[in-house]
Amino acid sequence: MIWKVVQQIARVGIRTEAAPDIGEAAQAEASRIQAELLSILGQALCIREVDAGSCNGCEMEINALGNPYYNIEGLGIKFVASPRHADLLLVTGPVSRNMEMALKRTYDATPEPKLVVAVGDCACDGGIFGESYATCGRVANVIPVDVTVPGCPPEPVDILRGILQAVRRRVT
Repeated sequence: MIWKVVQQIARVGIRTEAAPDIGEAAQAEASRIQAELLSILGQALCIREVDAGSCNGCEMEINALGNPYYNIEGLGIKFVASPRHADLLLVTGPVSRNMEMALKRTYDATPEPKLVVAVGDCACDGGIFGESYATCGRVANVIPVDVTVPGCPPEPVDILRGILQAVRRRVT
């Protein structure tokens, strides 16, 4: 069985697409942001990500922060499962009516000084969903927001900028 797979690979080759070229400017910007975050923090930053009703586009970009290119865990920035261990909440999506109470409870469970970053157009202003019978609209309608990161979805570098901006506010 495995022999057939090896023969097919030898005959067809490995079909993959090349890695995207982000550009040297974006790479330098990501490195600069990471270095500044590390110099400000000097310790770990724990993030609790909350999907309040998004399409998962923003979550895919947030997940990209953990890949070897951005490597935020190498800076001591990690995602945690409990809001009780979090310093910062990263919230995506328009807040659906079913998630309103859960988001409030998550915010209340986060210890002071807590920071909230709304990621994506839906979290910033309701996006294409707006405010309706099904959604409360933007995150700021439910909990206080420190920083917004617009985009549908925003690039990982923009999310890093938003996290840096929130951390700067915490320090000052």
